[in-house]
Parts: sequence; structure tokens; C-alpha cells
Amino acid sequence: MDEQLGLLKVTVVQGKRLVIRDFKSSDPYVGLKVGNQTAKTKVINSCLNPVWNEEMNFTPTEPLVVLNLEVFDKDLLKADDKMGNAFLNLQPLVSAARLRDILRVSSGETTLRKVIPESDNCLVRESSINCVNGEVVQNVWLRLRGVESGEVELIVKLITLPQSSAQIATRS
Repeated sequence: MDEQLGLLKVTVVQGKRLVIRDFKSSDPYVGLKVGNQTAKTKVINSCLNPVWNEEMNFTPTEPLVVLNLEVFDKDLLKADDKMGNAFLNLQPLVSAARLRDILRVSSGETTLRKVIPESDNCLVRESSINCVNGEVVQNVWLRLRGVESGEVELIVKLITLPQSSAQIATRS
């Protein structure tokens, strides 16, 4: 049975060193997918280091596996060109939220977990999962796959229902 985890807020912050897909530049946008839910950013024209700062909300369910990300170059007269893809395993975020509940952390800022770059993830550098005033937050840089270069920065927040409220909601 799928159990709702709360609200997943994903902020697509910026891209760095994206690949050229048009004559001299690209018009990038990011598509995100969590389960069967999708969202995309606005297009930034003629830019290889775009800043989006766009927040998208998802309502994920358990079992939660990954956040998939694809960067495209917007074209008017033909199909959009692929500029790379990446993924983020969301299980460490879910585990950190459970740890926050066990430790009853609700104020200030506490580091709950660190995730390191490995061959089976797209992390550029080590990423901390923190509890910031009750919200579980992870700031990550993801390396794009299938292209010569490119990275995308995300801020991912998991906002869960308090344990007692979640139990009451499932009983109703």
C-alpha cells in the first residue's frame, strides 16, 4: 500500500557549464519527475550557466525511490535537444526525516546525515541532510550524465506530517 510521505519541495537553483546545443549557446530548462508526477522550469535563453530559482512541489508516496532530472535545450522548429540527465536517491532524505522524528529535533539546525559521491549516484560533492527548524533539507549538486559537462544545483525539502497527525489521518 502506498503511504503519503508529506510534501517534497524541490528548488532548481542553477546550472553550471551546460553543453552547447545550438550554434553558440543553448536555451535550457529542467524537467523533474517523482513517481508519476512531473514539473519543469522556465526556459532561460542563450545561457550555459542559468539561474532558475524555481520551486516545484510533489506529493510523494512510499516506497519512494528517486527524483529524476533532465535538462533540455528549447528549440522552436524541432524536438528539444537533450542536455543531460541525473537522479537523486530520495531514500536518505526519508531516513533522515524518520531520524528527526526519533530524536524529536524541531528547532535550530542539526545535521542528520551525510551522503557522499559514489559510482551509483550523480553527486558532484558530499551533501549534508539537515533539519532546519523542523524541515528536512538537502542541498545537492548533481553531475549530468550522457554529456560532456554540466551540473545542476537543487535544494530538496521533505515536509512530513507530525507522527501523531499522520497516524490519526490513516485511521480516519
